[in-house]
Amino acid sequence: MTDLKDAIHAPDATWQDDVRRGVRHVRDLDRLPLSPAERQAAQEAASRHKVRVPKTYLDLIDWDDPADPIRAQVIPSPGELEEADGELGDPIADHDFSPVPRLTHRHADRVLLFPTYQCAVYCRFCFRKESLTSIGRGYTREAQEPALAYIADHPEIREVILTGGDPLSLPDSALAEIRASIEAIAHVRLLRIHTRVPVALPSRITSGLVAALQGRLMVTVVTHFNHAREITAAAETACRTMRQAGFVLLNQSVLLKGINDSVEALEELCRELMYRLGVKPYYLHHGDLARGMAHRRTTIAEGQALVEALRARLSGICNPVYVLDLPEGGGKVPLGPCPIEGRDGETWRIRGLDGEVRTYREIVKA
Repeated sequence: MTDLKDAIHAPDATWQDDVRRGVRHVRDLDRLPLSPAERQAAQEAASRHKVRVPKTYLDLIDWDDPADPIRAQVIPSPGELEEADGELGDPIADHDFSPVPRLTHRHADRVLLFPTYQCAVYCRFCFRKESLTSIGRGYTREAQEPALAYIADHPEIREVILTGGDPLSLPDSALAEIRASIEAIAHVRLLRIHTRVPVALPSRITSGLVAALQGRLMVTVVTHFNHAREITAAAETACRTMRQAGFVLLNQSVLLKGINDSVEALEELCRELMYRLGVKPYYLHHGDLARGMAHRRTTIAEGQALVEALRARLSGICNPVYVLDLPEGGGKVPLGPCPIEGRDGETWRIRGLDGEVRTYREIVKA
């Protein structure tokens, strides 16, 4: 019998095969090496949020390790069933800033466009998990028309961010259609794509996909690697393909308790992102107030201590900005520790990377 993993990577295999051979439904959890108690909890949790894991990403899990960081991101857990007071169904108020369907306009010069509410992989910590489960709609040209008309009517918009759902889970033809529709709007300058596909389904990054996205617009792809274990040879190939196409590559991670909340884990992740993949660590997100995720959130103080330690260990180009996306649409605010200890007129007291506080006197010409 042909090994399943070999079959996926055979020359005639496709990324669709990778999805089909993975976990696509709650019932597929029965095939996984879970204990009866884990399976019961997983099935109940999965009923509240979609479950999908491509086979190649599933193959990264060390099933002998209950705390495996890949497993913790995609396999439903009992902790998801415990909702804490103050957690929210729409943590960053996407819906409150949605003037037309499938679009969020929170900041003047850019909008979020949701071409699909489906993903190649469903992460258990997703802050949009309730929308993805309740809406569940894919792409149609007609569904995009109100959003595209809105963008055309607002000349202040310079940047369109494709999110969702995962836009790169769509066929090449749909991506080409979306890109062409956006680039036909003269005042739009940049197309940004937020995606987990290079991490969980790297076989999807094909020459056809790249061609579908190339045109007048500058293209930035923001990936979502959370742990160095996700940086595989296939992911490296996918990122190289996009770099060689001229796309700017950034990464945003989520700080997750029990997954990447150590200096060592973040240091390795950020260094490998930049040095191996050519992907700039962009944001490190503090965990949003998604329901059932209290067991994965750190405190802000813990996050500040981690990024301060990272700053002392890593090149500046390898350091992400630690941010919190505020509820009620307050936007992303930096949470990193402030090195300024005080000020006396033109003289500032600033703490250096070595921990020592030095004075700095401003010298300016009036």
